[in-house]
Amino acid sequence: MLTAVTIVFVGLTIFLSHYFSALFKRTKIPDVLWLFTIGLLLGPIGGYVHPDSFGAVGPVFTTITLIFILFESGVDQRLEPLIEALSGTAKITTYNFIGTCIVAGGIAYFYTDLGVLRSLMLGSIVGGTSSAVVTTLARQFSMTERSSTTLVLESAFSDVYTLAIPLTLLSAYSIGRVDVAYVTGQMISAFILAAMLGMAGAFFWSILLNQMRTLQNTVFTTPAFVFIIYGLVEVLNFSGPIAALAFGVTLGNIDVLGPPIMKNIISRKPIALNDYERAFFSEAVFLLRTFFFVYIGISVRLHDWWPMALGAIITGALFLIRIPIVRLSVPRDTPLRDAALMATMIPKGLGAAVLASLPVQEHIPGGETIQAVVFSIILCSTFVTTILTFLIDKTALVCVYGWIFKITGLGQAKTPAG
Repeated sequence: MLTAVTIVFVGLTIFLSHYFSALFKRTKIPDVLWLFTIGLLLGPIGGYVHPDSFGAVGPVFTTITLIFILFESGVDQRLEPLIEALSGTAKITTYNFIGTCIVAGGIAYFYTDLGVLRSLMLGSIVGGTSSAVVTTLARQFSMTERSSTTLVLESAFSDVYTLAIPLTLLSAYSIGRVDVAYVTGQMISAFILAAMLGMAGAFFWSILLNQMRTLQNTVFTTPAFVFIIYGLVEVLNFSGPIAALAFGVTLGNIDVLGPPIMKNIISRKPIALNDYERAFFSEAVFLLRTFFFVYIGISVRLHDWWPMALGAIITGALFLIRIPIVRLSVPRDTPLRDAALMATMIPKGLGAAVLASLPVQEHIPGGETIQAVVFSIILCSTFVTTILTFLIDKTALVCVYGWIFKITGLGQAKTPAG
């Protein structure tokens, strides 16, 4: 009976997801919000499903979803707007991480008994943004290619910080000291080496791709190869998301990035997905992201009111400091509407949830507090992001953000129609 009910639920969720997607086109209410709510009703509110019920399948599923989304986003990125966005991406990623660590860590320090190091640990855990949520929203709203690319890259590049810093602070708390040189080396190696491995994998795959297409039923071979690259990079303790994104970007721009020695081996045209492959991957990403957001809602753990309230307070502060961060990071000619949307897209995802569980697993004093507050921030930031993006798109809230940016010199370009 339980299996039959589960199958019915899966079918209904897919139908509802298509309905929510169509509803977004009319109302601009993101389907993420509805899917997240379904997860909350099933999990922490209704108590019908617990994240532990998925066992090892849950983390594997979310990782596969992330790989698909990053790979597809990378393939669609052309090199010119990507290069234009790199400068702004480095600024906004660094500023946002530092600002989040200081603000979230400072609030946690004053309102809990975590102390300096564990408070900064909490702040660093939520210092990035969710690739799956940001990539989805950036596509759903009308933005310039440079702005949407910056957001997608920020969500991927922030993994370098959110993986290296919390783990280092966790080790520092255990041994009683912080090794700055080690932290810096870890971040640089995680980014550069992961990107190089992703690019090398794409060059190798580009040689085999046309030959693979001569075989039958090979539409899944490309993502299968991305899975291999991602897994190998993670085994080497580098950033798998960066490698997956670099693989997609390189494969989509192989005509520009391919070294001269490969010109006689690979096609001179960009090796991109054909229409059949694009349709398949589009449906695969749609299906995966549907259950990803439901799973995120299920994974949120609601305990006593104080950690939830503290998480809400921190979330509000993070959205406030995001405004000057965007102002300092993006070019002056960025459209006002783009800047406003960029100031609202800071949802925290499953990566933060996984990292938040480490202090508990390591039996760090106050680990339960860190985990509960982080889960609250994940819940609140996702809801606030979806609500604010909707209000910016449908109401005069964009004028409020526009006024703030205009008085500081931002917004010399026209707002795109949306």
